[in-house]
Amino acid sequence: MRQRQYPTRGRAEFHAPPQPPPPPTPMHEVYYNIIPIHDLLTDHPSLRYPEVRAAAAALRHVSDLRKPPFIPWEPRYDLMDWLGYFFGFQNDNVRNQREHIVLHLANAQMRLNPPSSSPGTLDQNVLRRFRRKLLHNYTSWCSFLGRRSQIILSSRRDETTLRRELLYVSLFLLIWGESANLRFVPECICYIYHHMAMELNYVLDEKIDEDTGRPFVPLISGDRAFLKYVVMPIYQTIKVEAESSRNGTAPHSAWRNYDDINEYFWGRRCFRGLKWPIDIGSNFFATVGKKKRVGKTGFVEQRLFWNVFRSFDRLFIMLILFLQAAVIVAWVGTDFPWHALDVRDIQIQLLSVFITWGWLRFLQSLLDAGTQYSLVTRETMWLCVRMVLKSLVALTWTVVFGVLYGRIWSQKNADQRWSDEANRRIVTFLEAVLVFVIPELLAIVLFILPWIRNLIEELDWPAVYILTWWFHTRIFVGRGLREGLLDNIKYTLFWIVVLVSKFSFSYFLQIKPLVQPTKALLNVPRVEYHWHEFFGGTNRLSVVFLWIPVVLIYLMDLQIWYSIFSSAVGATIGLFSHLGEIRNIEQLRLRFQFFASALQFNLMPEEQLLSPKATLVRKLRDAIRRLKLRYGLGQVYKKVESSQVETTRFAMIWNEIISSFREEDIISDRELELLELPPNCWNIRVIRWPCILLCNELLLALSQATELEHAPDQWLWLKICKNEYRRCAVIEAYDSIKYLLLTVVKVGTEENNIVSKFFIEIENYMHIEKLAEEYKMTILPRIHAQLISLVELLMKPEKDRSKAVDILQALYEHSVREFPRKKRSAAMLRQEGLAPRSSTSDEGLLFENALYFPDAEDVFFYRQIRRLHTILSSKDSMRSIPVNMEARRRIAFFSNSLFMNMPRAPYVEKMLAFSVLTPYYDEDVVYGKEMLRSENEDGISTLFYLQKIYADEWKNFLERMHREGMENDDDIWSEKVRDLRLWASYRGQTLSRTVRGMMYYYRALKMLSFLDSASEMDIRMGSHELASHGSHSLNRTGPPSSTRLLRTKSGVSLLFKGHEYGSALMKFTYVITCQLYGQQKAKKDNRAEEILNLLKNNDFLRVAYVDEVRLGWDTVEYYSVLVKYDQQLQREVEIYRIMLPGPLKIGEGKPENQNHAIIFTRGDALQTIDMNQDHYFEEALKMRNLLEEFNNYYGIRKPTILGVRENIFSGSVSSLAWFMSAQETSFVTLGQRVLANPLKVRMHYGHPDVFDRFWFLPRGGISKASKVINISEDIFAGFNCTLRGGNVTHHEYLQVAKGRDVGLNQIAMFEAKVASGNGEQILSRDVYRLGHRLDFFRMLSFFYTTVGFYFDSLIVVLTVYTFLWCRLYLALSGIEKAALKSSDNEALGTILNQQFIIQLGLFTALPMIVENSLEHGFLPAVWDFLTMQLQLASFFYTFSLGTHAHFFGRTILHGGAKYRATGRGFVVQHKSFAENYRQYARSHFVKAIELGIILIVYAFHSPMAKYTFVYIAMSITSWFLVVSWIMSPFVFNPSGFDWLKTVYDFEDFINWIWYTGVFTKADESWETWWYEEQDHLRTTGLWGKLLEIILDLRFFFFQYGIVYQLRITGNHTGIAVYLLSWIYLIVAIGIYVILAYAQDKYAAKDHIYYRLVQLLVIVLIVLVVVILLKFTKFQFLDLLTSLLAFIPTGWGLLLIAQVLRSFLQSTVVWDTVVSLSRMYDLLFGVIVMVPVALLSWLPGFQSMQTRILFNEAFSRGLQISRIIAGKKSN
Repeated sequence: MRQRQYPTRGRAEFHAPPQPPPPPTPMHEVYYNIIPIHDLLTDHPSLRYPEVRAAAAALRHVSDLRKPPFIPWEPRYDLMDWLGYFFGFQNDNVRNQREHIVLHLANAQMRLNPPSSSPGTLDQNVLRRFRRKLLHNYTSWCSFLGRRSQIILSSRRDETTLRRELLYVSLFLLIWGESANLRFVPECICYIYHHMAMELNYVLDEKIDEDTGRPFVPLISGDRAFLKYVVMPIYQTIKVEAESSRNGTAPHSAWRNYDDINEYFWGRRCFRGLKWPIDIGSNFFATVGKKKRVGKTGFVEQRLFWNVFRSFDRLFIMLILFLQAAVIVAWVGTDFPWHALDVRDIQIQLLSVFITWGWLRFLQSLLDAGTQYSLVTRETMWLCVRMVLKSLVALTWTVVFGVLYGRIWSQKNADQRWSDEANRRIVTFLEAVLVFVIPELLAIVLFILPWIRNLIEELDWPAVYILTWWFHTRIFVGRGLREGLLDNIKYTLFWIVVLVSKFSFSYFLQIKPLVQPTKALLNVPRVEYHWHEFFGGTNRLSVVFLWIPVVLIYLMDLQIWYSIFSSAVGATIGLFSHLGEIRNIEQLRLRFQFFASALQFNLMPEEQLLSPKATLVRKLRDAIRRLKLRYGLGQVYKKVESSQVETTRFAMIWNEIISSFREEDIISDRELELLELPPNCWNIRVIRWPCILLCNELLLALSQATELEHAPDQWLWLKICKNEYRRCAVIEAYDSIKYLLLTVVKVGTEENNIVSKFFIEIENYMHIEKLAEEYKMTILPRIHAQLISLVELLMKPEKDRSKAVDILQALYEHSVREFPRKKRSAAMLRQEGLAPRSSTSDEGLLFENALYFPDAEDVFFYRQIRRLHTILSSKDSMRSIPVNMEARRRIAFFSNSLFMNMPRAPYVEKMLAFSVLTPYYDEDVVYGKEMLRSENEDGISTLFYLQKIYADEWKNFLERMHREGMENDDDIWSEKVRDLRLWASYRGQTLSRTVRGMMYYYRALKMLSFLDSASEMDIRMGSHELASHGSHSLNRTGPPSSTRLLRTKSGVSLLFKGHEYGSALMKFTYVITCQLYGQQKAKKDNRAEEILNLLKNNDFLRVAYVDEVRLGWDTVEYYSVLVKYDQQLQREVEIYRIMLPGPLKIGEGKPENQNHAIIFTRGDALQTIDMNQDHYFEEALKMRNLLEEFNNYYGIRKPTILGVRENIFSGSVSSLAWFMSAQETSFVTLGQRVLANPLKVRMHYGHPDVFDRFWFLPRGGISKASKVINISEDIFAGFNCTLRGGNVTHHEYLQVAKGRDVGLNQIAMFEAKVASGNGEQILSRDVYRLGHRLDFFRMLSFFYTTVGFYFDSLIVVLTVYTFLWCRLYLALSGIEKAALKSSDNEALGTILNQQFIIQLGLFTALPMIVENSLEHGFLPAVWDFLTMQLQLASFFYTFSLGTHAHFFGRTILHGGAKYRATGRGFVVQHKSFAENYRQYARSHFVKAIELGIILIVYAFHSPMAKYTFVYIAMSITSWFLVVSWIMSPFVFNPSGFDWLKTVYDFEDFINWIWYTGVFTKADESWETWWYEEQDHLRTTGLWGKLLEIILDLRFFFFQYGIVYQLRITGNHTGIAVYLLSWIYLIVAIGIYVILAYAQDKYAAKDHIYYRLVQLLVIVLIVLVVVILLKFTKFQFLDLLTSLLAFIPTGWGLLLIAQVLRSFLQSTVVWDTVVSLSRMYDLLFGVIVMVPVALLSWLPGFQSMQTRILFNEAFSRGLQISRIIAGKKSN
């Protein structure tokens, strides 16, 4: 902790006499963030822009303004200081917002098109546009409340108006910048701004204060006055409310969250209640007692299962009404439903759906009233009136319909036919129906004309409010949400097709087939019940049980139909978006010629036309050009070749991408040379394509030349030119050989002249197209062989001169003597200059004295030699280059994306500025040395694991280290330990990986800025400079320089002129919000040291953190601090320190962390990046294209969130990680694609999304933070965006990398968090409002893609439950036996079919297969799918289904959602049995055991189980569910079936069960864990407890059903049998209690007594059994059977006791409950352990399990066998 050091200004006390301020901070101590605005004369790259100076100058117009009183005014002060002194803002807030506004206005002015005529002055239009956008929410709020906006501007465009506008904008930013947690309550900020803007107007208009008679001074001013007197009171209220939530365990209805606080400002009462200056005594504040305080506002979150119906009533009404109509029609039994509709009786029966509709409306109105009653106060009486009226009206309609319907039938029955009177009564009914559906008809009309609906909703007229009062509460959000007509048509058609498919399927395959069995079951003659039947007169109960599973399936299968059709639509959109056209390097080869042009077209800006009218023509031209590029129309590459600058520009970008691959170690040095595009040198006349494209081409050209020996030149050349790469290979090889020979043979020697002459002659014949006529093409292979020998000799470090002479002489012989068709004498050769002139010189000594070998230091020369050797000698097609799968995928994706539709790139100066924000808590920054070295129980270290998984990358890393001076591999731990730690960290999910990825933006922007402004000369000269330097850096063997790898200058950065840094600074800011950095520094935590290293190595990285400063014992001040690393001072410096009103975290942690740092971000856009993400250099190049999307309309709105595609990088770690990654990939690609278009309901799900920053700042920010309800904080940004009229799009030409959890326990915790989050969303106001405010079809899309998915997962599991329970009922009761005996056996045939419908769950895997097919091809996708099945993916997905259902269901009923830290490590650790039991006992094991018992009892007692096939067909999926829920945690656990580990695990489990101690943790003691597992029952409400008890009663059914099957009953079916069976249970518990008591009392000291008690109990039990055997029909089998009856009953009793814990804990019963619960958990543990132990004991299972778990990694070199044995090879 540090003492506060920053001086502040202004008055000391509120309304106290002002004190003179302390002297301002001296200039030299002011550290700037991005632009040194405090010193515009300094030499800084950003200050070369006149726009920056213009914005700063505009702020300096203060000369004629009235100065703040009692302040010595200094000439350097500006408008921001003026506002700061007048309104009491903090000094650093003023500095921060000054830079913020200058940077934004400068950037906006730079983007002007046409450019401003005077860039040195601030353009008024720029400021006006900014003001309208920033303050739009405020003006809407004023309009909504009927208040006049305080933004008062004259129509004159002069300096005064500009200054006034600037003051309004600055004031808002200053308020926002210091509001801390109040930023989550945007309309509260509007309220504050409204009054402060009013006071600003008074000051500007020089109003006289009526009280003092002096010029008006704002009521709140002085030292930190704004923080103390405005922010703190509201903050304290929010804090007190959050504390009363008891860390989120109190019911949501009992405390006000952020939304409640905010919605208080949606009504005019806020003006009456709060006043200005703020009245602390108002009942809004926490200073007032809870009872008198304002309660919930706008909405009450009540925990009810009915919330799903309440929020999405329109969906459920549709499903229920169709079900009723379908049953009525199907009951008739006609082949097709329309045949039944001809019958008048059926037509009238169908009218009964309106009675049901009335009832459902009544139910909805009751739910509304029951949940929202607490909103009713004296101020909101009309709400109460509407609730009561709605219930009365709905009830009235139900009664009216019932009466009218009854009158129709009574008339018909009286007349015995459909008489005129009966028909008249039908007409009366239909008239009533017409009145009833008028609102629905009106909604349909407004749906067809969406703009009218939007217009009406956005009007703030009282008349509109009165007209819409009946339908919904008037709220500030959720108005005007309708989309354009075209979008309407698209998503309506989609849903009509889905609904038609669903309803057809439901009618013909679910409802109709069940009618006959139902009738048969009702007609079964008197059933002999096997038990005491309470409803014996009829079989109606069994009919209900028959229908329940079908109805549940009917309610959820729309999810499956959505899945099928969304996959089809997603694939179609993907195809039209040109996804997956380039899937591999081979396909890139075919398109590489156009790739250069596509890159130039998309990534390089074009000259902007000054006239905006030409945009349509330009769009058309761009579309045609894109089409040409995509399909290779016209030889695009010829244009590229002719314009060398374009080629060089392309080469620079391509080479920078490839060198970034090398830095990441995903390619080797050799691959770098094969992939790069070298600059033109050696007078080569063609594009020098990468070697991987040219390989083998020269050999093919040679074979063509020898085959077509006598063909004319033109013909041969045409054949070679058919392949562009072949043509280039031939020309490049020829030019390179010519240059090489003229270099190697000394200049000025006779031999050099001979070589020159020879080439001149060859070229002459080529020119006149007579080469083949004059020369023998068959000699070429010999020349080729000698050339290869020469090049290979030159590549050797030691060069043999005599051998070189021999090769050159042989070349001379082949070329000059043998090659020409006409033999020439020596004299002729001398005459033509092709032989030495001096006849005395011996020919054998030719070239001997003319050799020159370039110096070994000339790395550029030898690099070209290596390339020439590759072109000359490579025989294979190099399809496997690069070897690394990730490198191949990235190249393929990047190249493919350039052929997709994306906006043209602007110049860097003209692009939108953006920030990246990463929240960080205390995760790994860089892996430590010990962490990498430490071994697990198998002797496997993390580093060893990484070496095997990333074998090729490890090899490349070592190669790089050797190049940087390391001699032996073993030196890595001594010389290169930092590099090693970074290498490992870049393969995990660490902060350093994220930072490296995001800083690629900065590197990309600098390079693009250079290319934007570089002249032709710069580029030509630069390419040669780069070539020489690049090769030098690659071949360097000396010791590395002292600067870090991250900071070494390489590639294009060598050519920078200086302005590139300024451009990148202006456009990009990266802030990591390390909440605990201050504490970590104080504790000397190594994380703080690593964060400092990141700052050191990345000049433009900023870290924001919360600093706690202690003043005395009990006072702590909290500050938001921004720091950077100053390279000149070589230390970390503090830029801003802004005081907070109190502790940062009063809601959910991550959003609060983001919110405190958001004030330090800059730019128009904000990309939110999580700490498990990464980025790629090649993708960063496309960011400026992406940002242009903000200027395009998508439908009727511009985007406010740009969704970006994710690539899951953690899929290669294990099969489990692969399943997760495949599932996630289909969600973030195909899923999001369909949501954005055509469904228009994409929200914000994850974190590469880019926010329109100035749209979100005044609307509550980029997430919500209320405790528990906003636990899935990100998605609420999407909800908020949609409700406030934003637009979310999705773009797939850019990808950001993301890591996912890789171990089953991590995945399960993550899925539990998400499922719980969805359970909380169901209660939230956002979901309720979207469910009611979106049109019907968008509401369907919204439901099935958010909470509906989890709701339907719950329904699927409930279906399995109900199906099995219903089967058990039919078997045990005897109905099944009676039905089999009856003549009509059809009943059971169809009942069976219901199981197969459950298997439709397969279709939910469809999106995964479809997306895989689209991007990788159909056959690879099918192969992947089959591989997944062999690796037991179905087990994993079934297990996940259980996780979703358990946590979603539990959260809806009881709450208990919480953030679960999953950890992001690698999973090589074996999880113990006890740990798995703790995590999955309640969610999976107990449920699976329950289902298993049902299946076993059913198999014993069902007459149908005799038909083996029937039983298997019916129960196979249920058994699969049971097995996967029990076995998955062990199948996917490293060494899960190792016999020794299983033995140790069981011992550990037993110890855990029996261990008792005080203050133990859950992982140490069973009892602590058991209490923790009941936490949700302590916080649940009365309804939750009641429902839990009702659900627990099912366990008593086992006993009821089974006791009547025991032989001892003698087939008696009286109720007495069941009642007597309870004696057994009471005796069993009694015996247990006696033994437990005896053990406690005697076991330790009087052991003999304990044994005596045991003996007595055993004797008694034996005696009772003997008596029963002798005098009753009791058999030993009854004992085993009764276990299945009484064990579940005992469990049911324990569960009920847990619910009633608050009553029982203080009684004597509770100890017995705890003790029995321990025994049950021991029993469950043994049941789960048995199959695990059996499989561990069987030989071969362990290796098979390892193969299943690590197969993907195995195929990439992971030596699992050694890993498991714990033996290391290295």
